[in-house]
Amino acid sequence: MMSTLAERIQKQDQRALAKAITMVDNDHPDKLSLLSEISGQEKKAHFIGLTGSPGAGKSSLVDRLITHIRNMDKTVAVIAVDPTSPFSGGALLGDRFRMHKHFADPGVFIRSMATRGSLGGLSRSTKDAIRVCDAFGFDYILIETVGVGQSELDIMKVADTTALVLTPNSGDVLQIFKAGIMEIADVFVINKADLPGVQKLKTQLKEFLHIADPKSWQPPIVETISTEHKGIEAFFEACEAHKKFLNETDAGKQKRKEQLTYEVYELMREELWKDVERFIGDDPSKEIALQKENDPYQLAKEWLSEWREKGGGS
Repeated sequence: MMSTLAERIQKQDQRALAKAITMVDNDHPDKLSLLSEISGQEKKAHFIGLTGSPGAGKSSLVDRLITHIRNMDKTVAVIAVDPTSPFSGGALLGDRFRMHKHFADPGVFIRSMATRGSLGGLSRSTKDAIRVCDAFGFDYILIETVGVGQSELDIMKVADTTALVLTPNSGDVLQIFKAGIMEIADVFVINKADLPGVQKLKTQLKEFLHIADPKSWQPPIVETISTEHKGIEAFFEACEAHKKFLNETDAGKQKRKEQLTYEVYELMREELWKDVERFIGDDPSKEIALQKENDPYQLAKEWLSEWREKGGGS
């Protein structure tokens, strides 16, 4: 039987939505039950992820994209991932002020979430929050990552369309060429395109696309000036074209299958890790062993064997 909270989310109660996200963010004991209940309610919103280095203008771009989507009379949720406060463990909300004019709009939901130390740019609770927003029934869900550069690859495992935001003369390309972040882009966005160096950056991107492994989808390069509302429509249309590609091709079906597989594996890893932590934390003798500075490899081998014997790995 569906819980009251799940029913309220189905009826598009934003208070219930906020409460559910707080539950998943705080790892409430009923989290998995709630997520299982609402999984059947998912409406298949289009998930658009925006990633890129700090200062690329992702928040301003999201703000303009919200306006464009609302002008189409569509609803939108924004999950904005911020750095984690070293004191409270919560999100530092500086960039959210750029979206302040949308807070009173009932067709817009904005939530800041902390990375919780995740090096991939998204925490587990962020991904769960996205699922809750989808169950609520938003037409679009925008995910703005924290901007951690080369390690920020988790977004591709969640978003339908991933936009990599770059700026001219920033040195971004030299850094991201070294890592896999270039390969995750479905759309390249050159923001702050009123600055010098746009053509050079476009040439670099085209050269990258030329030498990269051939794909059935060729990422477009879009120029925007978010502060002047320029290029936003072209950016949105590029995302819509990619959405159509996903819906009409085998490549799109394969991507969704891979995302689901990743989701299942990650949930299992999380629950297994909690089990292992309890197994170690509830045994005082293991704390004593750690204090003796034993060989970590030998300890890991012994404890894993013991955990499995007690049924943990069966």
